[in-house]
Order: sequence, then C-alpha cells, then structure tokens
Amino acid sequence: MIIRNGPIVTWGDPNQILENHEILVQDGIIKDIAAAGVLSKQCPDEEVLDAQGQLIMPGNICAHTHFYGAFSRGMAIPGEPSRNFSQILANLWWKLDKALDEDGVRYSALTLLIDAIKYGTTTIIDHHASPNFIDGSLDVVYNAVLKSGLRAALCYEVTDRDGEERALAGIRENARFIERVQAGEIDPMVKAHFGLHASLSVSDKTLDRCIEANQDRAGFHTHVAEGIVDQEDSLAKYGKRVVERFWEKGILNDKSILAHGIHLNDREIALLVQSGSWLTHQPRSNMNNAVGVAEVEKMLNAGVPVCLGNDGFSNAMWQEWFVAYLIQKDHKADPRAMNGYDVIKMAVTNNSRLVTQIYDGLRVGVIEKGAAADIIFVDYHPITPMHAGNLPWHILFGFRDGMVTMTMANGKVLMRDRKLLFLDEHQIAARSREVAAQTWARVQEM
Repeated sequence: MIIRNGPIVTWGDPNQILENHEILVQDGIIKDIAAAGVLSKQCPDEEVLDAQGQLIMPGNICAHTHFYGAFSRGMAIPGEPSRNFSQILANLWWKLDKALDEDGVRYSALTLLIDAIKYGTTTIIDHHASPNFIDGSLDVVYNAVLKSGLRAALCYEVTDRDGEERALAGIRENARFIERVQAGEIDPMVKAHFGLHASLSVSDKTLDRCIEANQDRAGFHTHVAEGIVDQEDSLAKYGKRVVERFWEKGILNDKSILAHGIHLNDREIALLVQSGSWLTHQPRSNMNNAVGVAEVEKMLNAGVPVCLGNDGFSNAMWQEWFVAYLIQKDHKADPRAMNGYDVIKMAVTNNSRLVTQIYDGLRVGVIEKGAAADIIFVDYHPITPMHAGNLPWHILFGFRDGMVTMTMANGKVLMRDRKLLFLDEHQIAARSREVAAQTWARVQEM
C-alpha cells in the first residue's frame, strides 16, 4: 500500500519530519519514501492509506514487560499492606503467577496486546511466569501474539523459589521455545530470550544449568538490582554484587537484557558498558514499588545502552516517557535533569537498536527505506510550531492516550480509525473478567 497525506516522523539519525512525502509498503517492509505523488504515479494499483493530516510515525517499542501481571489491575491483595519490595513480591506477584492456569496466561496476554495496539506499541519484549503452568506456556503466549499481529520477544523466568522441579521445568521451557524459534517453527515476528527471575531467586546450581541449556543461542532476560534486597542477597550468599556475579557467570553480553538496575555502583555500571548488555528503565513500576530511582542519566553518559520498558503497566508508552522525564527532576531537585533528548535516546534510539539486533538486523522503530513497516497514525495537531528539534517536548507535554487512530505491524493494519480489525476487544474483555475472577479466587485461597 501507499501511505500518504501526513507529516512523517522518521526517528532516523538525524530525526526528520518529512512534509509532503509518501511511503510505499510491500511485504511488511518500507520499500520506498518519496515526494508526494511520485509513488502513487509509479504504483497506481496500490491500496492507499490516507493519514488525513495526522502524524505518521514508527510504532512504539516496550523493552521489558510482564503480560502475566494483567490481572493485578483492581485486585485486592490479601493481608496487611506490604511494607517493602520483598513483601510485594511474596504477597502479590508470587501468588498471582502461581494462580495462573492456561486460560489465565492466554487472557493476560491478549488483554495487554489489545492495550498495545490501541496505544501504538508495536514491539514488546515479555518476561513470563506461571509456576503451575510451565510446560507449553510460551506457546500459549506466542499464539496470543500471533493473533494480535504484533512483534514480540518471549521468555520464561527461571527461579528456585518454587523448588527444583519447577526450576528445571522453566529451563526446559526456555530451551524448547528457543529451539522452535531457531528451527523456523515460529512466525518470524516472534523471537526468544532465555529468562531468569533475578539473582536473589536463582542459585549458582540453577544458573549453571541455564547457561548449559542455553548454549549461547539466545540472550538472557533478567531483573537486576530492582530492590536493594537483590544486592544484599548476592553479597551474603556469594560475596559479590549482582552484576559482578552475572559477569563472572557469563550472563552479561550484547544480547542480554537486564531490567531496572536501580541499585548499581560504578563498578557494575562499568561492567555493563564493557559487556554491551542492555539495561531497561521502568519508572512507573519503580515508583509504585518504592524501590528507588535508577541513575539512568549517569548510565547513559557512561555508555550503557539504557532502554525503556513498562514492567507490565499499560502499553501506553508515552506515559512511561513522561514519568521518566519528570522523576529525575523531582528526585534530584534539579529542573535541568533528564533532557527530553535523553528520553528519546532510551525510548526511541536504544529501543530501536535493541529490537533491530533481536530481529537480525531488520531496522525496527524507524521510518526509512528497508525498515519494518511498523507504523502508527497520531491524531495530534500542534498549537505551537513543531519541528524535529522540539518534537520530544511536543510528545512529552502534548501526546495523550487515545490519539493513536491506526496501528500497523509488519505492513498489516491491526487498527483503523480506532477500531481493532482482528481481535474482538469486547469478547476478550468479557472472558478476561471471568478468568480473572477465578484467578483472584485462587490467590485468596493461598
């Protein structure tokens, strides 16, 4: 098809806003970009997608999330309120994941995938857990992603907290799914990592088993120093800090994703730079869990490729951008903290670099010739002059949920005029409420 009649935000280097241009999409790829009318004349039989003056932009990317946490929305957590991060894990997340059955896994994923389509997030990197339904759980998530039409990378979080048998099952599930991906049995829109929960819940024995099972076929995806307890546990058990432990084990490399990194020292930051490991920032979740504020500016300046995720919050990624922008200013009591370009470096540049690597060099998150046709329309009409130089602040202070009217992934239109084309939102929501109620009941029983 030919996409035309709207300013095109390229997110290239340098970023441009192209006026009076059009895009040719074929076979899921941006085949060409040219002045308005040129491609329409060359390809008169192509379908035309008219942006009607809306912004034409690359789809957003989420570098770290948890589909399985969807049913936490509105759930009353049994017992006294949690006083710290360890209690939050024990009282909420480690009960909710145990309560998920096959339907719970399926509808948790579907509901947040609908979220993503509506909010213009076309690539998602997920970190899954369901201790009472491990075998085949990634296939269930994969099938939900396939129905959605979005781009995703999946893994299962290995942990010792539920005993050796389930730890081994988690290892097998990662290895099995990675093998399927590499054998070409999985749609190329979906990739795989090898998931670990966190240092505090993965013993050396289990970590060694994960490394052996992975055989360097995929990057690891794990939490790192999200709470100070992770560092305290590592120092007490192993006499070294979390990143040092993972470095010595060979977990750190340019294919691995480390989520959070709130409580890191200079030595650990240097190891991230040396290894090329990706670190993801999730400020809304960090604030909600009261675990601290990651020093993302310091890490960016040091050369750490910091990306932006949402940790299971809504896939309205511009909300994450805004919180990332504000929290540094408030935390440091300095309005100069966190330049808008730094937000773009995480949410756009580094997220794009990460996903491009995952997809074997296919450019994702940009509008340029040869890139993936993951494109959205944004119904934003600036009330002040807008250009490439001040676009970050238009997004931070002007973009809102609901402004996305069209979402395309791999050249396939998934939502047009705010209407989902392939997923029945009302049917999925109705069934999700039933499954969630059953899940909540199992949590209460625990």
